[in-house]
Amino acid sequence: MNNEKFIKETIKNLREEIGNEKVIIALSGGVDSSVCSVLVKEAIGNQLTAIFVDNGLMREGEVEEVCETFENRLKFISVDGSDEFLSALKGVNDAEEKRKIIGKVFIDVFQREAEKIQAKYLVQGTIAPDWIESGGGIKTHHNLALPNGMVLDVLEPIRDLYKDEVRELGLELGLPEKLIHRQPFPGPGLAVRVLGELTREKIAISKMGNHIISEEVEKSGFNKNLWQYFGVLTDSKVTGVKGDQRDFGYLFVIRMVSSIDAMTAMVPELPWDLIKTISKRITSEVKEITHVTLSVSDKPPSTIEFE
Repeated sequence: MNNEKFIKETIKNLREEIGNEKVIIALSGGVDSSVCSVLVKEAIGNQLTAIFVDNGLMREGEVEEVCETFENRLKFISVDGSDEFLSALKGVNDAEEKRKIIGKVFIDVFQREAEKIQAKYLVQGTIAPDWIESGGGIKTHHNLALPNGMVLDVLEPIRDLYKDEVRELGLELGLPEKLIHRQPFPGPGLAVRVLGELTREKIAISKMGNHIISEEVEKSGFNKNLWQYFGVLTDSKVTGVKGDQRDFGYLFVIRMVSSIDAMTAMVPELPWDLIKTISKRITSEVKEITHVTLSVSDKPPSTIEFE
């Protein structure tokens, strides 16, 4: 892809379509929405307002990191919607239902914020794997689960790009390499890394386990070989022994994959010392987890995320 040509053509098209209208963008702090926000700002400047919604399902320290990164770079609003999301998800076990609920609540929040600033357009960082997987019936992506009767017009400037192309585009637009090369994080957040019903306790457990994985992988430098590295808190409990006493805690799964564009992915040969260190830390530091296992399935036949 010719990045310079793509940027010029996209800016021209956005200016023609948007005119003098106000626009909001769903900014998650991930690569796709970050690149999209900078691209749209290049086209329309302060007509764009970036809205970051804390859904209560972010990684450890991520809310603070996103706010610090963007509050001086864009016209930026941070909304704490965690209670609203978790209330809507209460009692829900099915993965597809979780995704659809999260998509609807996201849009409800954005629509309320849009009304405050009288925006006409909503920009989303949808990329090709999102709509391909949704269209193929593999899974619903939260940014495609729009409710009927939505009054905002949706713009998706990078919907035909793949993740590697988005990263290249971001570098061309001057975004920092640390942001561009951060590992992808699913739109529904930890909702798809906590199997079964979501509770505040299970989300907290997942955050701790995922933080340990990220910390150890990045400290080892092995993250340079990976597309994503994370953990999944299952809804299964297994017997363990802690402090010479029987324990009964959660089964936690380590998942590490290499990929170029997320359409396919493989589990590479992993350093066993790293896996053992992660396992020991999780079972010793997260008291609710008694057993850690490793996922070794490629995509296909699996998907990268569990849900």
